[in-house]
Amino acid sequence: MSTAVAAPPTMSSKTAPAPLSKPVVFATSGIGGMLGWVLVHPANTTAVRMNLASMQGKKFSFGAMIREQGFMSLYDGLAAGVWRQVFYASSRFGLFETCRDKLHEIRGKTDFAGRVAVGAVTGATAAIISCPMEVATVRMSNDATLPAAERRNYAGVGDVVKRIAKEEGISAFWRGSVPFAQRAALVGVFQVATLDQFKELYAYYLSQKKNSIPNVFCSAMTSGLIYSIATMPLEAAKNRMASQKPDPKTGKLPYTGTLQLLGKVSANEGILALYNGFLPYYMRCGGHTVAMFIAVQMLRDVYSNKL
Repeated sequence: MSTAVAAPPTMSSKTAPAPLSKPVVFATSGIGGMLGWVLVHPANTTAVRMNLASMQGKKFSFGAMIREQGFMSLYDGLAAGVWRQVFYASSRFGLFETCRDKLHEIRGKTDFAGRVAVGAVTGATAAIISCPMEVATVRMSNDATLPAAERRNYAGVGDVVKRIAKEEGISAFWRGSVPFAQRAALVGVFQVATLDQFKELYAYYLSQKKNSIPNVFCSAMTSGLIYSIATMPLEAAKNRMASQKPDPKTGKLPYTGTLQLLGKVSANEGILALYNGFLPYYMRCGGHTVAMFIAVQMLRDVYSNKL
């Protein structure tokens, strides 16, 4: 009996990975977000243009867009989108894991309600941090679709930042920040609340190995569908507020807040106008979730294996 107590540690205990340092957590989150964004940026550009075409009373045609502006126009604003992930993905997932672990220390447990609360707060916080790059992404993605007289003709991310600060003031960087933060909070809630659950469901009903590539893919696409449906109106509100211009006669902006925008669009264009661009938006949400989570896990595995 005494020899059993003194038995050497098992192989699993020897190979259990050490907790990652916070800088590594934040860095892998940001890099994974950037890699995932490169893949889904064309879908994001398409979603933004479809949604803003509705605001302008135009019919959107993907084929016409490619014929008129070229295939590479799908990558307009890519640099700003990647920079957005530097701030958004790193802060959102880095803060989530940091706050989740701290909450565990305080409460002694990590439950469903705790994950939902942490996901909502850290998602909204990350949105506020990254909103300037979100505004730049929307502006650059949609500029080519505007009439020639209305185009801002940005030369790049640096030009966007410089001109917005000079021409519109620093506060313009946070135009649309409220619906962006609201959307990010909902994304945090729906992703955190559903992703792990779907992993369990698909592992049981489809006999998938939990955390395998097929399991992560199916779970991420399903959770992406749920939060896409829930957050698309706020995405539409954010896009419209970020790209709006003052009325040339009154000097006033057409939209003053999230609820006012949602009510005005629903009354004038119908509630489905808030879902224009939903398919590419879902492709962006689901695709980015899959690519990002897989990239983050692979980066962390590589880092851990080299320790």
